[in-house]
Order: sequence, then C-alpha cells, then structure tokens
Amino acid sequence: MEYLLLAVLILYLTIEAAEQFLAIINLKHLAKHGAEVPPGFEKHVDSSTLTRIRDYTVEHGRVDRIAAVVSMGVTILFLFGGLLNRLNSFIGEQGWAPVTSGVIFFMVLIYGETLISMPFSLYNTFSIEKRFEFTNQTLGLWLKDFIKSLILNTLLLGFLLYVLLWFIRVLPDFWWLAGWVFMLLFSIFLLYISPYVIEPLFNKFKPMEDISLEGKIKETLARVGLKINRVFSMDASKRSSHSNAYFTGIGHVKRIVLFDTLLANHGDDEIIAILAHEAGHWKKKHILKMLVLSQTIGLIGFYLAHKLTAGDLLAEVFMLDIPTTHAKLLLAIFIGTLALFPIKPLMAYISRLHEIEADNFALQLTEAPGPMANALIKLGKDNLANLHPHPLYAAVYYSHPPMAQRVKRILSEQANNS
Repeated sequence: MEYLLLAVLILYLTIEAAEQFLAIINLKHLAKHGAEVPPGFEKHVDSSTLTRIRDYTVEHGRVDRIAAVVSMGVTILFLFGGLLNRLNSFIGEQGWAPVTSGVIFFMVLIYGETLISMPFSLYNTFSIEKRFEFTNQTLGLWLKDFIKSLILNTLLLGFLLYVLLWFIRVLPDFWWLAGWVFMLLFSIFLLYISPYVIEPLFNKFKPMEDISLEGKIKETLARVGLKINRVFSMDASKRSSHSNAYFTGIGHVKRIVLFDTLLANHGDDEIIAILAHEAGHWKKKHILKMLVLSQTIGLIGFYLAHKLTAGDLLAEVFMLDIPTTHAKLLLAIFIGTLALFPIKPLMAYISRLHEIEADNFALQLTEAPGPMANALIKLGKDNLANLHPHPLYAAVYYSHPPMAQRVKRILSEQANNS
C-alpha cells in the first residue's frame, strides 16, 4: 500500500509542477513580447498601458503561484502527513450519526480552505487591485460580502452534503445515480432563483435608464428569437471598475444584466455587439452542449466515486484508522481531480471554439465588425488583460481565445467586407 500512496503523491506533485511550469513560461513570454502592440490596438494602447498590463499580470501571477505552493503544502500535510486520519478519527469518536459526521467533516475542510485563502483574497483586493486603480471596495464591504458568502455557502453546501451522504446511507448501490440526478436538478433550480434571491444579496439591480439603448437591444435580439424580459444595470462600480455583462434566465425569455462600468465606458453599438455575442451562445446551444458534456463527466465521476468508496482500498492506502464513508469520498474526489487534469485542455479548447462561433454569430447579427472589435479592445485595455499569453498556457487554461487573436480575426473580417 505504501507504493500506491507514493504513486499518488508523485502524480500530484507532477501535476502541480506542470501548472507551475506553465505559469512561469507564461510570464516569461509576457516579459519577452509584452512591449509589442497587437494589430488593431495601435490607437488604444501605448507603452505605459503595456507596462501596466505586464505589471498587473506579473503581480497576480506571483500571488497565484505563492497561493498554489501554500495549497500544495497544506494538501500534502493533510492527505499524506496524517492530518486527515487525525480529523477523521476525532470526528468518528464523537458518536454522531454518520450523515451528521460527514457534513461536519466536509464543512471543517471548507472553512479551513476559506481561512487559508483569505489572506490572498485580501492582498489581491486591497493591494494589487487598489494599486492598479480597479478596486472601489472598502474593508467593511469586503467583510459584509465575506460573511454573506460564508452563510450562503454553509446553508447550500450543508444541504447538498446532507442529501448526498443520506443517499449513500440509504441507497448503497445506487447513490451515485440518485446523487447525480439530485445535483443536476438542484443546479437547474439555482439557475432559476439566483437572479431573484442570491444575486440581490450582493448587488443592486435597477431597470436601465437609457430607454433608447434598451429598445435597440430588444430589437436586435428579437431578430434571433430572443425575447428580453428586462434589461438591468448592476452597481458593479461599488466594488471594482472591471466591466462585464451577462444573461440570466432559462428558455426563450432572458434577463440581461449590464455592469454600470460597461455602460459608462462603451458606446451603444459596442454594447449591442457584446450582447449579440452572448446571444450567439444561446442560439448555438453552447450552454446546453457544455451542460450535457459536464453532466456526462459528472455522471461518470459519481459512478467511479461509488466504486472507489465501496471497499476500503482508499482507507488502506491513505492509512485511515476508521474507514468512514465521508473520508473515502474526499479521497475519491481528490483522485478524480488528478484524473481530470488531462481533460482540462480539451474543455478549454471546446470553450474557445464556442467563443469563435459566438463571435461569428455576433458579426452576422450586427453586420458591423467595427463595434465588436472596439468593444473587445476596450475590454482588454480597461481590464488590463494579458495581450501576449504563452500559446501553451492559453491552450490549457483559456476558455476564450486570447484577446489579440479575437480582435485580429474580427478586423480581418472587416477588411474582407470592405
């Protein structure tokens, strides 16, 4: 069993080393090419902006690498250094019901992870984001958000864990199927209630004041069968100057949310182009396709977790004194994350294909490549997006094509049409 434990440890360290290697070559690539202005950005980006992009990316990359090393050290100590066995034995000796013990076990881990990540979140918000003039957040608002998130996660995750562990107890042979169905239905339920219950806990939403722009948005999207129920503005600027927009809702009736920062920095045609891109995702059924793919992987994962936790092999490999179901489930999840690492580039590749399709759809719908290119250029500049990611790093992690590549494609389309 010691050899199996060593093999798992080596696999984990190899994956962590690979991620660190990708982060390093990405930053080196930026240092080499960061002063180059990509095509289409000449009128919008100067040397000082490129310097800010480089410094911003390097700073976040440095903190992310430190956080990854800390996380790796904690994981090794916990899973391979005996802390898991101590926590599992302590909870097992309290005489609680198995399901209750499992929920407490996982919640202790969730709170522990939250505590470890807190210093990095604070540093990112009040040092890096503050230095680069992004954050408008106060410490009081950060604490309010943190407390709300902690309570919300406790309620939601506690409920999910209780139901899943209850399924394992009452349906030992079929809990994997019942658990998968429950998680799927609960995810859909959250999609319905989130815009009305969860999101308002953190932001204020109000109907868009620009009636002319709202009419243009509804008219444009109605041409592809999208009925827009409401267009809202969200007070994102109270936390950050980053810009974004998103759709919510299921089915043909959609609700659009625009960050107030987006409305302040973009013209009407650019905003319509951004929303036309989002409409492309709906029209091409990208969300449904990714849902089917992710749920298929999830179903396989549930089944494999059932197989891995059915016996005591995992408990023996990781030297647990008490082979509890919740500890074995945690170990199965850990093994699953290692197994999914090679799939990460494939998922990112599929996502990038969807983004290209959505871009093409937006160009066909608006019949004007210029606003789309300008919107992306402004988003890249305003958010200090890395314009020169290493191709291998982008291939593994980027869910969108690199910003410079997207703009180049759109501008070439504009040149072909002119």
